[in-house]
Amino acid sequence: MNYESTSIAGDRQLLTGPDGAPRSRRRAVIVGIVIVLLVVVGAFWAFGRKGGDAPAAKGPPPAAAGALPKVTVVVPGRDTVTRAVTGTGSLAARREMPVGVVGEGGLVTRVLVEPGSWVSAGQVLATVDRSVQAQTAESLSAQVRVARADAQIAQTELDRSNQLVERGFVSKADIDRKTATRDAANARVRVAQAQLAETQARNRRLDIRAPAAGLVLTRAVEPGQVVGSGSGVLFRVAMGGQMEMRAQLSEADLASVRAGSAAEVVPVGDTRVFKGQVWQVAPIIDPQTRQGIARIALNYDPALRPGGFASARIGAGASTAPLLPESAVLNDDKGSYVYLVDARNKVVRRDVRVAEVSDEGALIASGLMGDERVVASAGAFLNPGQEVVPVRAAAASARKE
Repeated sequence: MNYESTSIAGDRQLLTGPDGAPRSRRRAVIVGIVIVLLVVVGAFWAFGRKGGDAPAAKGPPPAAAGALPKVTVVVPGRDTVTRAVTGTGSLAARREMPVGVVGEGGLVTRVLVEPGSWVSAGQVLATVDRSVQAQTAESLSAQVRVARADAQIAQTELDRSNQLVERGFVSKADIDRKTATRDAANARVRVAQAQLAETQARNRRLDIRAPAAGLVLTRAVEPGQVVGSGSGVLFRVAMGGQMEMRAQLSEADLASVRAGSAAEVVPVGDTRVFKGQVWQVAPIIDPQTRQGIARIALNYDPALRPGGFASARIGAGASTAPLLPESAVLNDDKGSYVYLVDARNKVVRRDVRVAEVSDEGALIASGLMGDERVVASAGAFLNPGQEVVPVRAAAASARKE
């Protein structure tokens, strides 16, 4: 009995050992197995998920997509834009009237106006000495009075003879002679009156007068100066004070301007804008400069000085076309072009023709319909066929940029 018990206890001690070493070893093995299983399951989950998602992925991998350049594109549409042409030129009187000596001239006694004075039609600008002409007029006036007296005597004698003819004291022939004498006397009166009127008209022409109401621009005469028919222009008067700008435009721009077109004029040295209207378009083109003149009527203002220089912006009608920011239009030896982004997000070159460039942007005359995606900027860094990531912007905001 004791022997068996001792034997069994000895076997247990042999299996477990005195410090439990076999049991610890078994536990370590189990933990290792569990760790291996966890690693296998984690690897299966990770690689299995990636492999399952791979067939569904389309397009470039994330790293490649991030490397594509982003470009701002704009769909311009079609805007109605008021086209305008610009030009420069000189200011002048719309109707400038040179005033000189009309009569025989003489010594200038007084000058009554200065440049910048407003005058009425017929107003005396300067007077010429008329002492000799005044005496001639007085002599002719006296001759008129003598002729009238003779005519009155002739009429009285005729009336008396008519009373005596019925009594037989005067013959019919005497009546005829006295009638002729009366008619001749009346004719001499009219001749003397005509001579006097002519002299008076000549004397009035000695005064230098304004041909029409307006603004005196220049004065080239002084008291004491002797003037005559060869003295040239003594005054220049702007009729009604009306001014104009003679804008020089290129042949192409002049063809789009019409009489009645609105215009804005800015004189050099002034920031104000003066409203005007084209009243005449030159019918000819200068063969040397290939330019023509559009005459813009302006109301009087002290800032509009004839002979000064000014710039003008003239309305040339409205047109409906795509309007792009200036940065979108590029140029090379082939002409103007833009870059488009097609349906595959690739860059495509499109040649265009620019009608006008203004503060609002570049108006495209041909080459675009308006529904394309146009690269708004940085087109110089792109190449046809290059794939990009388009970022759309509003047309208005793109033009402001």
